[in-house]
This record gives sequence, structure tokens and C-alpha cells, in this order.
Amino acid sequence: MTHRVGYVVGSLSERSINRRLAKALARLAPHGLELVEIPINELPLYNHDYDGDYPEAGTQLKEAIESSDAILFVTPEYNRSIPGALKNAIDWATRPWGTNSLDGKPAAVIGASIGAISTAVAQQHLKSILAFTNSPVLGQPEAYIQFSDGLITEDGEVTNETTAEFLTLFLTAFAGHIKRNLG
Repeated sequence: MTHRVGYVVGSLSERSINRRLAKALARLAPHGLELVEIPINELPLYNHDYDGDYPEAGTQLKEAIESSDAILFVTPEYNRSIPGALKNAIDWATRPWGTNSLDGKPAAVIGASIGAISTAVAQQHLKSILAFTNSPVLGQPEAYIQFSDGLITEDGEVTNETTAEFLTLFLTAFAGHIKRNLG
């Protein structure tokens, strides 16, 4: 059985190191996981005035999450938290009240940063938000990738064998988390 994993990159930049990481994860996905990006760059800022007439971008986000078996969040750290675009996407996904697309959806969090622990701070904040959405989040292994030039190519090839092995281990653990939560 193949599980469809929608992944959300917290950075809107096409040159983001976290976008490279997401491409690497898609390349390394073990048999049984299919990773598909859920774009968030077209979402307007959420406000409840939209609840009665959801814009197409919000509807597409919710449909993409609902058609996925699980969600993988790939996030950078901005000012000791997650990017505003990622928080905005989560707000769209969980609104209007009673239509939380993340409810019960298995999730995992990973990220890359130039510094040794920056993404760790953002990930802890994101895990707190996801707990409120009732999305069961993979606890271990935690995955804080310290990015350096050449670690991951533009097309997602991981050039360091140890990093590739760790990312494969992370994805295998996520696959197990998905199976446990979906029954």
C-alpha cells in the first residue's frame, strides 16, 4: 500500500534550502510513500470574513490536505518561530470552525538551517500549533538539518552519505507513524 504524503514548505522562496530538503526527501522516500507538494504561495492572509465564501486557493489547500494520508512540514526558522506563510496556511486548513482538515491527520516536522539549531526552535513552536489542530505528530527522530553549501543539490540530491542515511531513517519512522495512526 502506498501512502500519499502532502508536504508543505514553509518558505515561499524557490531557492529555499528547505525546498531543496523537501526535494531530497521526495527522492529518498522509501517504497510505500509518495511525496507531493502542497503549495501555499497563492493563499491570501486568512481572515474569518472569507469563511462564507472561501477563495479557490483556500479550497485547494484543504482538498490537497484531505486527499493526503499524512502531512510533512518542512520549515525554516524566522525570528525564533515558523514563517508567517506557514502559519497562514495552517489557519486556512483549520477554518472555518468545524472543518479542520488537519484533524487526525498524521504529521511530521523537519527543517534545515545554516545554524546548528535554528530550525529546532521553529519546529518546537510548530509542534505546539499542530497539537492544537489535533494532528498526531511524529516525536522521534527529531530532524534538524544543518545546511552547508553542496549538502543538497538544486534538484534534491543529497551529497553526504550520512545525511542521506539519516533522512531515509526519518522517512522510514514517518511511514511507521502513518501506519500506526491510520490503523
